[in-house]
Amino acid sequence: MSGARHEARAFAPGSVGNVGVGFDVLGHSIAGIGDVATVRRIEAPSVRISAIRGAVTDLPQAATRNTAGMALIALREALALPFGFEIEIDKGIPLGSGLGGSAASCVAALVAANALLDAPLSPQALYPHALTGEAVASGGRHGDNVGPMLLGGLVLATADRLTRIDVPARWHAAVVHPHAVLETRRAREALAGAYALKEFVAQSANLAQVLLGCERGDASLVRAGLADVLVEPRRAPLIAGFAEVKQAALEAGAMGASISGAGPSVFAWCEDEATAQRAGAAMTTAFAAAGIGSDLHLTPIAGPAAEVLA
Repeated sequence: MSGARHEARAFAPGSVGNVGVGFDVLGHSIAGIGDVATVRRIEAPSVRISAIRGAVTDLPQAATRNTAGMALIALREALALPFGFEIEIDKGIPLGSGLGGSAASCVAALVAANALLDAPLSPQALYPHALTGEAVASGGRHGDNVGPMLLGGLVLATADRLTRIDVPARWHAAVVHPHAVLETRRAREALAGAYALKEFVAQSANLAQVLLGCERGDASLVRAGLADVLVEPRRAPLIAGFAEVKQAALEAGAMGASISGAGPSVFAWCEDEATAQRAGAAMTTAFAAAGIGSDLHLTPIAGPAAEVLA
């Protein structure tokens, strides 16, 4: 390893998964919050986690049970690397928040490890390994969190491809995290049962309007389409005060609002930063009226991508 870089540190931002109408396939990154991973290249052909610090510390340190560890195991095996990795994780995102916490550790570790490769991979090539890592926490391979972290901004994440969706730079989101935990697996259990065909048709129409509205910069299309008729009705009862928080966002001028990821965080899309600030303040007030404290994150919808820090 004499000529190789031995250590790298990378940051991965939080994310809004699903964006309401794009269950498991649509998400966007969040500026200002995220996880940091420090990865060292080691002689032993294995992956180990030496430290977990920050907002969450009681995570599994066994690599096969940790999203960051499993992602690097997948990377090693796919490339048949003769060396291994040691990982330190600094958590900036709480788990069970609906802000992509488990995905952020995974992506930060992958981006840091990628910087240590003799021939670094593209974000698209890292994607399958990110899916493998994320599946440790979520129980499934879905890219609506890891995708936007890898590329930045609003991303359509299918099984084997990431596509960045153009969004006007002025459009912002208010993302409000109530001081509560909602585990992804529990939120997924709420989705069990049958759905009517007309619900799928309505959701498809809504998703199409949102995507087209973003590409055209047409807020009227987004306002018409940003309404989740499949998932939100089943998960809303798991989030105290949700109906009032969503209504507060809409009354403040948001184009639409829904559950961020599996919840309990709630996001609102707005046409500019000032409206996002008003909507966010109204949302935190609504949570407070329900007896729940919360944190507000303002972000461009075209948010940042993961990056190497050092």
